[in-house]
Amino acid sequence: MNTLPPLDEQAANDCAALCLEITDKIKQNNGFLPFVDYMNWALYAPKYGYYSGRAEKIGQYGDFATAPQLTDLFGKCLARQLLQILPQTAGNIYEFGAGTGKLAVDILKWLPENAWQKYYIIELSADLRTRQKDYIQHNAPQYAHKIKHLDRLPKHFDGVILGNEVLDAMPCEVLEKREDGIYRMGVKNTPQGFDWAATKATGLLLAEAQNRLPESVFSYRTEINLQAEAFVRTVSERLTRGGMLWIDYGFDRKEYYHPQRNTGTLMGHYRHHTVDNPFVFTGQMDLTAHIDFTAIADAATEEGLDFIGYTTQAAFLMACGITDFLAELGDTAGEKYIKTVSAVQKLLNPHEMGELFKCIAFGKNINPDWLGFSGLDLSGKL
Repeated sequence: MNTLPPLDEQAANDCAALCLEITDKIKQNNGFLPFVDYMNWALYAPKYGYYSGRAEKIGQYGDFATAPQLTDLFGKCLARQLLQILPQTAGNIYEFGAGTGKLAVDILKWLPENAWQKYYIIELSADLRTRQKDYIQHNAPQYAHKIKHLDRLPKHFDGVILGNEVLDAMPCEVLEKREDGIYRMGVKNTPQGFDWAATKATGLLLAEAQNRLPESVFSYRTEINLQAEAFVRTVSERLTRGGMLWIDYGFDRKEYYHPQRNTGTLMGHYRHHTVDNPFVFTGQMDLTAHIDFTAIADAATEEGLDFIGYTTQAAFLMACGITDFLAELGDTAGEKYIKTVSAVQKLLNPHEMGELFKCIAFGKNINPDWLGFSGLDLSGKL
């Protein structure tokens, strides 16, 4: 923990203020706050939450790097997929959690302007909305009049929905299976700060845990993200025509709840460091958990959507022609080509983002044969 870069004065003050708010919430909740509520407050609390605060979050000076930050070829590949689907819809693109706004710009620079009508960015963070608008205005002002920011879900979607590293940022439940039962993990106050606490799981959470967690395995800690699943259900219900594509790190259920994965996937990201303790730098550190893609598939299809495909990020990008785009750069000895090759390798390498990140898609009233899923098919694992 000593290797983590220290907080600056403003960040330390914000962290202390948020910790006081959470401390009060724990007291008001009889000394036990479910972890899902702690995570929600740490990420989204007004003013002091991670996604509400002032600090830069994405890129070289942030806490983590996303695929669009590495190379614009990621956005070009998504644009090529969109070009196949958009003509079957009203031509709208809806992006959740648009980060810096770079993915939107990369997509729109490649898409013919007559192929799309509106680009909607659904973003809860006022800070990120400001950053996105500034980035778009600086890098693609010609599209600004067709890009609209929303701070709530539209009543209906007609077009293509995109979410890159969105589901993993939704607050999750943490559970622990012991010999005497399944426990819901939470947070308590101690003289040294926040620490783990536990109470017996009940209701829907207990039923889901009994259905998903491995049998005869104890001292087993993991996550269930009911909020992400409910979110996908809501979006699926409102999709009248078009498709939705989610890209994130995670596993099918059998692999997610493998008996040997007994410490779960919850992690913190701070200045490109991975942190195991979720109670460090509260509000200044990103918190995420991997995705159970089986649960996401169930949530969408149970709301009537057609299952389109499930594959690795590497297979999806290859099918969408990322190597073709790379070849178009020309000068293989040039600095731009060498830098782009390095970024593409990170996106495709099975030991980096290539296999850990998955792509899953669903549709309604459109052709189910998508370019990105024409290669490796992992749907049988769901």
